[in-house]
Amino acid sequence: MAGRKQLMARQYADNIGETVDNPFAPPSASEQAPTWSWLDEYLWFSCDIIADLVEGRMEQRPLVATVARLEPGERALAVGPAQRLTWRAVGDGSYMHQSVVAFGSPVFVLGSMAGSALGNSARRRAAENDAQPRWVVEGSGEITVTTRKVYFGHPKCALDLAWGGLDTIDLVAPEIFQTSFRNIHNGRQTTVQLQTPWASLLFVLAAITAFPAHPRLLGRGWLPPDFEKRCIEIGRPCRPAARLLLNRGQ
Repeated sequence: MAGRKQLMARQYADNIGETVDNPFAPPSASEQAPTWSWLDEYLWFSCDIIADLVEGRMEQRPLVATVARLEPGERALAVGPAQRLTWRAVGDGSYMHQSVVAFGSPVFVLGSMAGSALGNSARRRAAENDAQPRWVVEGSGEITVTTRKVYFGHPKCALDLAWGGLDTIDLVAPEIFQTSFRNIHNGRQTTVQLQTPWASLLFVLAAITAFPAHPRLLGRGWLPPDFEKRCIEIGRPCRPAARLLLNRGQ
């Protein structure tokens, strides 16, 4: 029995070695199968929506149900989950300075004063840190994407962003759309991110409306370079939205 186990172990080791050492060894079944993620699914539908928009076929698309308020003639293209982040500080740098009046032995008085000083120092450092801008998660909700805007529904931090009212846009990650705009409520410049699987669709709609020469749009940087190939490999060819965008108007 021991000899048989040793033989099987040697054969297993030889097979592993052959796979590692031989660059022409056939790939495993998992390596042969094309990868397809939940984000790819949203990208596929994004390409379909964009192609219909460029080709003037929006009226042929099925209606999308949404609770967002739409303007006359406005059409919802997609809905989905999103998380809002805002680039801001969480404090103004102020803190409560505490003074201690101690009575008793010199050791007790000195100890109390030292403890108070340490506490004030810690509060000051915390206040200085809170005054530094950072990405702050405001909340999660549902977005409604239309040809004119994106609406983020949330009871405390709702957004209603018209494409033409944005000052900057970018796709900083496959699922993160970033934009800046002038806040109509306080007049301040505001920068936000929407983390959503519809991020590429948001970017393209904003770009073709107000940023037609954006390098990410002209360079097809809103879509993974191998995406169309992987769609074919998986048996779901996607419409050539990136090419249609570059050729529109010609």
